[in-house]
Amino acid sequence: MNQPLPLLEKGMPQIVLRHLEEDTELAASFAVMRELRPHLQDPAAYIVRLAHQQTQGYRLLAAWQDDAIVGLAGYRLQDNLLYDRFIYVDDLVVTASQQRSGLGERLLQAVRQRAVDLQCRHLVLDTGLHMALAQRFYFRQGLLARGMHFVEPLLQDRT
Repeated sequence: MNQPLPLLEKGMPQIVLRHLEEDTELAASFAVMRELRPHLQDPAAYIVRLAHQQTQGYRLLAAWQDDAIVGLAGYRLQDNLLYDRFIYVDDLVVTASQQRSGLGERLLQAVRQRAVDLQCRHLVLDTGLHMALAQRFYFRQGLLARGMHFVEPLLQDRT
């Protein structure tokens, strides 16, 4: 699934969805990912981290408008006893200029279709309790809150 998927909006330039594979493409995604993950500071470290995540099945789907990335969906295929086979969405972000354009929905739908193609039983993601707008978006997309995500930091943050 790496062929470009054109998305046309009335009066809008064409948007193409395509998985990022090369380091130069991954580097081009840094600024957009920082909108979601502002703690990321070093583009080179970001590429190293993505390369490591790719060894664990992480894929990064980018929405391109002209020569610029305007949205990202990072996800991975997983299996566990709770959800069986599922796709977990690690990252979903669109640039501020693309919010409310339908692009987030299109990215999520592309990942959802990938999950269906892989015969997954679920699509799973987490969002922060403080992100009310994101929660409303996910509810509108048909996702339901099924639990809480608990975290215990074990090491001091190195970033």
